Formats: sequence, C-alpha cells, structure tokens
Amino acid sequence: MLTTDNNVWIRPAVISDVDQLVELENTCFDSDQLSRRSFKWMITKGRALLLVAESEKHVVGYVLLLYHQGTSLGRVYSLAVAAEQRKLGLAKQLMEIAEHEALEDGRSFLRLEVRPDNAGAIRLYEKLGYEVFDVVSDYYEDHTDALRMMKVLHHEPEEAHQQVVHYSQSTDFTCGPASLMMVMKTLRPDFELDRSLELQLWREATTIFMTSGHGGCSPHGLALSAYNRGFSTTLITSSTETPFINSVRNDEKKAVVELVHQDFQVAIAETKMTLKEGPVDVAILQSYLEQGALAVVLISSYRLNQSKSPHWVVLASISDTFVYFHDPEIDLEENKSVTDSLYIPVTHQEFNRILGYGRPRYQAAIILQPE
Repeated sequence: MLTTDNNVWIRPAVISDVDQLVELENTCFDSDQLSRRSFKWMITKGRALLLVAESEKHVVGYVLLLYHQGTSLGRVYSLAVAAEQRKLGLAKQLMEIAEHEALEDGRSFLRLEVRPDNAGAIRLYEKLGYEVFDVVSDYYEDHTDALRMMKVLHHEPEEAHQQVVHYSQSTDFTCGPASLMMVMKTLRPDFELDRSLELQLWREATTIFMTSGHGGCSPHGLALSAYNRGFSTTLITSSTETPFINSVRNDEKKAVVELVHQDFQVAIAETKMTLKEGPVDVAILQSYLEQGALAVVLISSYRLNQSKSPHWVVLASISDTFVYFHDPEIDLEENKSVTDSLYIPVTHQEFNRILGYGRPRYQAAIILQPE
C-alpha cells in the first residue's frame, strides 16, 4: 500500500501476520490485549480495517479500525508500534492511511479511547485533529478512566449535537425502555435510572408475544409509560394497525397481542396525549428536535447488524448531512463499547431507509417535549 521514509511497508493484514501481531501486542500492552482469536476474527470476518507496518518481513506496527455497519462511523480500536520504530512518525503514518481508507469506505467520523496518562498518544491524536468529547470512568481492565476523542473526516461543517444521556439495555428485549430512559433522563436530569425501572417499563409496554422470545415494546405502551410519568408526549404512527402483529404466526398469540393493543388504546383515550397518524421521516422528526424535543423511534436493525427484529433507538440530533442517534444495544461480541453507540451518524437517506419495521412497513416515533 505504501512505503514510508523508514523503508517500512504499510499494507492490509493477512492471516499469516497473526503470530507477529500477537507478539507485538504482548510487547506493547500490559493489559486489555487483543487475543490471537480476535486478530484472526478481524482479518477474516470482522467489519474492520487492520493495517500492519512491515520492516524486513517483520511486523513493527498496526492500526485496527472497527466499522459500525450501516452508519458513517468508525472506531480506532487499537494502535501499536514496536519500540525501535517509535518517534519516527510511524504511528502518525498508520493513522493517516487508516483515515484515508475509512473515508474511502464511506466513514465520516472516527472515534477512539485513550488513557489520560498516555500523553504521547494524546498529543498524536490532537495533532491529527481529534478532540475530546467525553470521559468514561473505570474503562480499562486496571480501572483507569478513558478519554473519548473524535475526528470528523469529511469537510462539511456539522452542527454540535446536544448532550443526550446514554443508557445501555441490560437484556435482549429492553431496547424500548432503555431508549425511553435516555430521553427522560436528558429532559429531566433528576430522573433516576436503574435496572428496576428498565424492567418496570418493559412490563408496562410489552406486547407479550413476538416472533420468538420475549415480547417487544409497543409504541403505544412506551408512550403511555412516558405520559404517566409526567412527560409531554406525542405518538406518531404510520397506521392504526396493531404493531408487530404480523410477526406472530400463531392465531392464539395474535389474539393476545391484539387484546394488549386494545387495552393500550383505551388507556390512551383517557389521557391528553397527542396522537398523529402518518409517515415518519427525517424532515418530520427534525421539526420536533428544533423545538427542543427528543424522539424514541422504531427502526429495523437489519441494516445495522443483520438481525431481523424491531429495535428502538433515541434520535438525538439532526444536521444538514447526518442524523445522530443513541443505540441502547452494545454488541460486546463485536468488541463494541459505549463509544460505538453514542451519536451514531447516518445520512438522512439511510436513516429514512431504516425507519420502521415489517411488511408492510410500520413506523412509529414517541416524541417527548421539554417541560
């Protein structure tokens, strides 16, 4: 790919590099080390970019980027340079080539974590244009904090997004409650978040049955839960049909889902909640965000992780180019962290594609207004 001034060849990693990558990893890091299995996965199956720096047929450095599928986001997961190659500009060259490749792959943002005591790495990232946007406590194995940094790779100016709280779902089926909790905490900072509330919200809003496993959360149930906790709530749905009923094949289960939906409708009729029927798209959602509102929206997660299931996320901000959302789910098996789930940038066109679930596509958004 590139020969540096120090006669070092930078290229994509191949499976035969794994032994030397593990050796370099163990030399450079005392904790939070990538395993042999992880390197193999990144090279053969991972949604990642792994570049190695080779000198005289020996790996003397690497940079690993993880890509968030279906979005414009990438993450610098790890950067390592052998001791004899340090202070020669190799780390900077690895980063610059990785950034170029990420941009060519459609990534407009790169994020990373770095230890606050790693002054050399912080200086490098700052020179490359990365800026601190968050601090997370007890991040590393030795309980050290981490600075979160980000760089915008494209050249279009972006609006700064508001600070929205993140809460990670603790089960496979509570993305709706976790998303609602983020919005409630952001709009009302004294609102207490814990797992007990997460499960309570799920019990209040669940449809009981889905295709398999535990039932998901109905938009009507989530909206009612927010309203009953004193939030000004608007519910937008694309139709009056019973949500998710087409994903249930058993007639008896369908009857249960229908009954639950009817109960939600009766309860909502006794409130002053605003109900609107019509399509949900970026333009409509942006009009609410401009008024200071936040939205919990239904998406299909297939374009993000190939999971054919409905998923709830928080729409945090919209710029001229991107929609930014918080995802309550963190895929630890893909080496993801909270950094990968904050303000995920997706183009307007792509976000409109993922809005809604099922066939015909059912769209829903729960809008919470500030007090």
